[in-house]
Amino acid sequence: MTEVRVRFPPSPTGYLHIGGARTAICNWLFAKKHGGKLVLRIEDTDTERSTEESIEGIINGLKWLGLDWDEGPYFQSAYAAEHLAAAHRLLSEGAAYKCFCTVEELEARRQEAARTKSDYRYNGACRDLNPEELAARETTGLTFVIRFRVPRGEGFVAFKDRVYGGIEQAYRDIEDFVIVRSSNLPLYLLSNVVDDIRDRITHVIRGQDGLSNTPRQILLYRALGAPLPVFAHMPLTLDHKKAKISKRNHGEIVTVQYYQERGFIPWALVNFLVLLGWSPGDDREIFSREELIAAFSLEGMTRANAIFNHRKGDPKFFTDPKAIKINAHYLRTIPVAKLAELVKPALQKVGIWDEAYEKDRRAWFQRTLELIRERFHTLSDFASLGRAWFADDFSMDETALHKHLGKYPQLKEWLPELAERFAALPQITPDEAERISREFAEAHGVKPGIPINAARMVITGQSKGPNMFEIFAHIGQDKVVKRLRAAGQ
Repeated sequence: MTEVRVRFPPSPTGYLHIGGARTAICNWLFAKKHGGKLVLRIEDTDTERSTEESIEGIINGLKWLGLDWDEGPYFQSAYAAEHLAAAHRLLSEGAAYKCFCTVEELEARRQEAARTKSDYRYNGACRDLNPEELAARETTGLTFVIRFRVPRGEGFVAFKDRVYGGIEQAYRDIEDFVIVRSSNLPLYLLSNVVDDIRDRITHVIRGQDGLSNTPRQILLYRALGAPLPVFAHMPLTLDHKKAKISKRNHGEIVTVQYYQERGFIPWALVNFLVLLGWSPGDDREIFSREELIAAFSLEGMTRANAIFNHRKGDPKFFTDPKAIKINAHYLRTIPVAKLAELVKPALQKVGIWDEAYEKDRRAWFQRTLELIRERFHTLSDFASLGRAWFADDFSMDETALHKHLGKYPQLKEWLPELAERFAALPQITPDEAERISREFAEAHGVKPGIPINAARMVITGQSKGPNMFEIFAHIGQDKVVKRLRAAGQ
């Protein structure tokens, strides 16, 4: 079997889009599964919109997701001469021709088609110019584009897509399309094919929006005498209103950078994105790297468009609730040493990282993560909801604070009293913390939950979390006493 070779060819006109990331993931998985190669090719021929910042953002996004490539990055602009050479070869072989129709002439034909409510296609006005007519136009210096000469007659282009099955398009429904602009710049249709031929691409795995280009590109492959790759078009990713997800319409929420900055685990995002339009054939949603590579197949692609329900997600993120669910799963299940590596940048970002967490306080730090990660959804939560564990300046859930302290104004006096009982202990252990708390509640004639929940609020800023007696013991006697005393101020 020929070596599998796939490619990911992003256009560098912005940060890595989640739709683009999904395409990269599927190509990466396919290459890994079949022991093939993934080529990274930057299609930077749109000189007005392509930027170095975007190129860097795309490459950094791929690296953050953990996607590696075997060749590249190649830059499409570096092969412009090769693309032009292919166009001139098609010209010389009669598979393409020069079109001298002006913009005004073409626009007039479009308007006439609109007036008569008919489909507009280029009418082939320059298709059959004889040598004398061609020479006359060239001598006058008229500008021209190069158009591909689509076969005429009752024939059609037919191919089998690995997702959408057999597809046919009649020649009469394909106009003679432009492959080189009047500015002498090759168009995407030609450049993409020439690059895929040069890079020996065996499988073109891309979004369904590329499906309409495929018949024309097949004509180019044939005219250039190259074997056809296998085509597989993935379903589109739509929003909750069934509109196509795009950076232009949805902004930063559809960029990989958005999830990186908000504390998503890279593999969790990979895991989520691959499930948009693909199924393993069973009810699994969580995959390790090895499991996903083994499970992935083009046959698992659905034809129905995937829905990205960002409006039903956590309002902090406006992302799909499944993305948050999967990320939370990884937070709770990955080895704590790995979690510690991931949490470190989140704490550094807000200035509460302590180098001791990697040295003499490593065990304490990792145990803290074990205690608090059950209720968190992103790495950022450790620096916000979990801030009280790592810093003395932290905010409190005001609604919960009123609930637990508002009904019992006397708690402002009771909590400093509880602080003194803890201060008198040689050391706080979970058992001692429970004994002191229950004796204290009994002495004041209230249920134990009243002082315990109030203590949780002033010590952690949150109304929920780990076992409170574990908190008393783990957060440290000095901090417990200090914060309970401060409750009376």
